[in-house]
Amino acid sequence: MANASPGMPVWVDLATSDLPGATEFYTQLFGWTAHVSPEPEAMGYTIFNKDGKAAAGMGPLMGEGAPVAWSTQIHVIDADKTAQDVTANGGEVVLPPMDVMKFGRWAICLDQGGAPFSLWQPYEMKGAEIFNEPGSYTWSELTTRDPEGSKIFYNKIFGWVPSDRADGPVTYTMFMLDGVAAAGMMPMAGEMWPPDLPNHWMVYFAVADPDQTAAKAIELGGAAPVAPQDITPGRFAVLNDPQGGHFSIIRMSRDFQM
Repeated sequence: MANASPGMPVWVDLATSDLPGATEFYTQLFGWTAHVSPEPEAMGYTIFNKDGKAAAGMGPLMGEGAPVAWSTQIHVIDADKTAQDVTANGGEVVLPPMDVMKFGRWAICLDQGGAPFSLWQPYEMKGAEIFNEPGSYTWSELTTRDPEGSKIFYNKIFGWVPSDRADGPVTYTMFMLDGVAAAGMMPMAGEMWPPDLPNHWMVYFAVADPDQTAAKAIELGGAAPVAPQDITPGRFAVLNDPQGGHFSIIRMSRDFQM
């Protein structure tokens, strides 16, 4: 997932209640280095680098009561037009398109099922510079109770073509764009999902050893609500940082084909 074409996820960032605490956690967990934007209007926005390349970002919560969460930002040509398309197709624009200094134009939206995602119209900042390597972003997955509605919504907004595949009793959807896997979708069906868990996008980071990384996260004050386990694409776990931000880690199987 290293394609930066329009319609592809190109950046992930964390909105958190504790910038210093999250910096300590993620730099130790993934070996990132933190670079805080010096401009006062950036409000402490931080770029995390891996091997000298931009891997992910972090900023403060945007409003009172906002949750600590990782967000997926999707490359668009015209953030204003795409935001209009979101509204026209049953979604909602939470934060209207705005310029982020010289870096790009950004908006926060909800899809038709209420799952938040972001639009990114790049200026100088094109997105992540490293993908799929240990300690870098590798995948985004929509987890939703309205998979059929989501297929229609994301096709209208980004041109994604849903491709279903059976994964045991679950039908997993790959969202394809020009023959390339853009993102995934997991339906929230059955008793394994807490009834109060909202529809959401899950961010995945590649790691060399999920078991070791999960143990490290716990040591650093985080948690592993889903312990390391084998799934069809590889070995994965769901982790929480000390502030409550959830994310997944995965070591992809060499035999798995997107």
